Amino acid sequence: MTYYNFAAGPAMLPVEVIAQIKEDLPVYKSSGMSVMEISHRSKLYQDLYKETKADILDLMKLDPAEYDVLFLTGGATQQFTTIPLNIARKYRRIALVDSGHWAQRAGEDAQKLPNLEVDTVASAKDNNYTAVPEIPTVYAKDYDYVHITTNNTIMGTAYRDDQVPDLDLPLVADMSSNFLGQVYDFNKFDLIYAGAQKNLAPAGLTVLIIKKDLLVKHDDLPGYFDFATEAAKKSALNTPPVFQVYVAGLALKWLKKQGGVAGIAKVNQEKADLLYNTLAETKNFESKVDENSRSIMNVPFVTGNPDLDAEFVKEAEAHHLLNLKGHRLVGGMRASIYNAMPLEGVQALCDFIKGFDAKH
Repeated sequence: MTYYNFAAGPAMLPVEVIAQIKEDLPVYKSSGMSVMEISHRSKLYQDLYKETKADILDLMKLDPAEYDVLFLTGGATQQFTTIPLNIARKYRRIALVDSGHWAQRAGEDAQKLPNLEVDTVASAKDNNYTAVPEIPTVYAKDYDYVHITTNNTIMGTAYRDDQVPDLDLPLVADMSSNFLGQVYDFNKFDLIYAGAQKNLAPAGLTVLIIKKDLLVKHDDLPGYFDFATEAAKKSALNTPPVFQVYVAGLALKWLKKQGGVAGIAKVNQEKADLLYNTLAETKNFESKVDENSRSIMNVPFVTGNPDLDAEFVKEAEAHHLLNLKGHRLVGGMRASIYNAMPLEGVQALCDFIKGFDAKH
């Protein structure tokens, strides 16, 4: 029986990508070296870097003359600090849209910087984070940027493209858990960042897409934390995560074969609809997320009985349906169905849900 990994991250990679990694692991492109050994100064890596960067911008339909791509480390969590260090320079004030745990964390870390204000301009607290809050279009104060989290991994909520307005202020988005898995007009955003371990590559790589007019060198910042310095050094101020960039490059090629973001988003919607509809037809299971805010990447669900939840997770693992335990803040179960999760995996989960439901 095939195993299906529903982990929120690190998450599964496409089968085709893993097969290519196995082929390149001993020797990469007749170099005599493993892909894990090649130098970030070599032409092998420089070609890989350029192609991966170009593929990201191409898939997002962004103009290379207007946007740059940085390959960083430290996870999206580090960007909670480095983004305000680089961009919250004029007013020293950020507008935060609180849609869940990771949005809150972004605000808390930014607030720790000296002489920086973080104002929560919208929050889903009143609905217990079961629906995304509306993003304001009018602001009473001057802000350096507005920060949103497009997909909330823990709560299972997400913004659709039509819920993201065009703003006069710079718009910054943490897209870690639906990066290149859902259609957006990416030109609405001035900066997008994402940890790669959900939809793109193994943990250890953070992708940051930034408008070039925001790449201003700041002499008061260490080079490693200065976006302009990193861009000038082509993301190689220190040794970049070469292997992760290589895997990301393979995943991007695979994504293009699926029809790009629009093509994979259609499949992702089909997977999500299948799972949500199955849950709705059961007597024991429930999705508490508002229909207009449902994530197509992360689907939390509960029975309302912690013992029954635990039994479900244990039996699911015996059926090779892995990592379905929900986050500790929400409980229950969570199925993360990122780009690499095939429709067959979601169907296998739905069949198991129906069988389990019939027995209880």
